Amino acid sequence: MTTTLVTIENITKSYANKQIETKALKGVSLTINQGEFVAITGPSGCGKSTLLSIMGLMDTASSGNYTISGIDTQQLKTDQRTVIRNKHIGFVFQSFNLIDDMTVFDNVALILEHRGTAKAEIKQRVEQVLTQVDMLSRQHYQPNQLSGGQQQRIAIARALVGNPDLILVDEPTGNLDTVNGDKVMALLEKLNKDGATIVMVTHDSRYVRCASRQIQLLDGEIITEKQLEVVA
Repeated sequence: MTTTLVTIENITKSYANKQIETKALKGVSLTINQGEFVAITGPSGCGKSTLLSIMGLMDTASSGNYTISGIDTQQLKTDQRTVIRNKHIGFVFQSFNLIDDMTVFDNVALILEHRGTAKAEIKQRVEQVLTQVDMLSRQHYQPNQLSGGQQQRIAIARALVGNPDLILVDEPTGNLDTVNGDKVMALLEKLNKDGATIVMVTHDSRYVRCASRQIQLLDGEIITEKQLEVVA
């Protein structure tokens, strides 16, 4: 049975700058089912990152409705959005966004600490996700002691640690060479096969094939949406 995880209905987003109004999104509607791996593609400035930010509750739509895990997010206050984001959403950034003066373990543990999770459970969960991304041996390192590919694996572990319903990934290979980019994408594919729901923004056409569905944006609108053959 298919379970709908995300529903986006007629989302618009406008930015006002002096007398000029820029429409980043123009009536975007889509649904994402549990267990899908969706790639959002399109040229720079088409609205990809804006859409991902709205889905991650880091930005708000100008109009329209966004529901995740049965929660209507449009009327939520800032602190409520933070709670929903912490509980239901994991985010992987192009630039990793790790805290340099904290260890790998502490970077990954941060979300659980904000939840008030018991220390013993934090230790168990952090070690579990670091093992998943093959980085347990680096748990006492600091991010600046790691390669870009290793840092992105840590960022993925941080997104996983709270057991989110939805993982949002913004240009995960943008700061990586081809070898490390391939490794990160193989990891995301494995996580999806293990049940994770992933929405990924990418400009790299080679990695679109890793997804099960592609949504193409142009000038703030969806122009094509197609199912993809999953590569075994």
